[in-house]
Amino acid sequence: MQRLQSFRYELRPNGQQACQMRCFAGACRFVFNKALALQQERHAAGEKRFTYAQLCQTLTAWKKQPELLWLNDAPSQPLQQALKNLERAYTNFFEKRAAFPRFKKKGQSESIRYPQGVRLDQTNGRIFLPKLGWVRLRLSRPVLGTIKNVTVRLRAGKWFVSIQTEREVAAPVPQATNAIGIDMGIARFATFSDGDFLAPLNSFKRHQVRLARYQRRMSRKVKFSNNWKKEKAKVQQLHTRIANCRQDFLHKATAAISQNHALVCIEDLQVGNMSKSAQGSKDKPGKNVKAKSGLNRSIMDQGWYEFRRQLTYKLEWSGGMLVAVPPHHTSQTCPHCGHISPDNRRTQAQFLCVQCGYQNHADVVGAMNILERGLRLLACGEDVSRAKVARPKRAASAKQEPAEATRAQHDAGTGAVGIPVLWDGEDVTVPPS
Repeated sequence: MQRLQSFRYELRPNGQQACQMRCFAGACRFVFNKALALQQERHAAGEKRFTYAQLCQTLTAWKKQPELLWLNDAPSQPLQQALKNLERAYTNFFEKRAAFPRFKKKGQSESIRYPQGVRLDQTNGRIFLPKLGWVRLRLSRPVLGTIKNVTVRLRAGKWFVSIQTEREVAAPVPQATNAIGIDMGIARFATFSDGDFLAPLNSFKRHQVRLARYQRRMSRKVKFSNNWKKEKAKVQQLHTRIANCRQDFLHKATAAISQNHALVCIEDLQVGNMSKSAQGSKDKPGKNVKAKSGLNRSIMDQGWYEFRRQLTYKLEWSGGMLVAVPPHHTSQTCPHCGHISPDNRRTQAQFLCVQCGYQNHADVVGAMNILERGLRLLACGEDVSRAKVARPKRAASAKQEPAEATRAQHDAGTGAVGIPVLWDGEDVTVPPS
């Protein structure tokens, strides 16, 4: 099977190469913005939008204009890739995957992409880039496979190169044989169906006070002055540190899960909808805006979508499988009797079934239900969005009294009692959890 994989390294250019890369990135940004303005002009005039091939022909004409001759100093392929990025942005907009393309600003997302013409010397730790020559890099691990494309990106004052490769690998065979369900949360980052959990890192929350201090300092400086640029560099470096800590945590967590499990069931969470602002409009202001903004900040700090993305491809590499199930009522459904009620979860952490008296941590209950839904969905393709768990019927004589006794003992803090049920025609007692 073919495997696409990316390797990222830090570049170590000299002063001239760093200056050239900034100029090349600026040329790519200029071409992107000029092409976007041209597309908007044609749309305003009622004309059809240019295709990628027509934009490439327009780029050739731009290079011949006297005031744009400096575009010839930049490599041709990165400029064409900027036009391809614009075409992809329009495609994502029309397919409702992203917002309308916007103009790029200087200092934001400075990048260059080379689809070909790149050579890598792993022995001497250097890479050849067109019109830049050989550039040194910190080769922390060997590059495997054939190079498909190379992207050079500026991040917090440092240049990085991402090398995408393609290689043939054998079909993976999973080493583990067990399955697990995962419930995502704020207090607990990931709770597993076997009772274990991962504590959240909260990278942004740990650095929030320092970040606010740096931002206040930057706001007091004259904009675009040298002192303002110094403070801005500190803010960028701290944001980079926050992102690196989050990525390191997610990579370690997903690697451990994918190596120890053959089947992982998670909730199909719509993170974008969950983290939408509740501010509302001037005519219809939102409710509990401050609390909702804090919740949105915590959700984005956890990195749920990135966790799912990494877990998907790492399970594919290890031969495992990821199943996403609907999240409806996963924390309100009793895994023992299948009763669904909001009263089952009185607090954020405690679950107590009002019908059978089963109690456990609410996140563990959610993970157990997620695992069961995933198994049912994988086994027979069943629609489990509104399904109840299949459990044996309880004895008629033990319908209300045990639950009432359990509720009374739970409120008094004395624990739960055994629950008599009917299992295969025999009366058995389920011990408390």
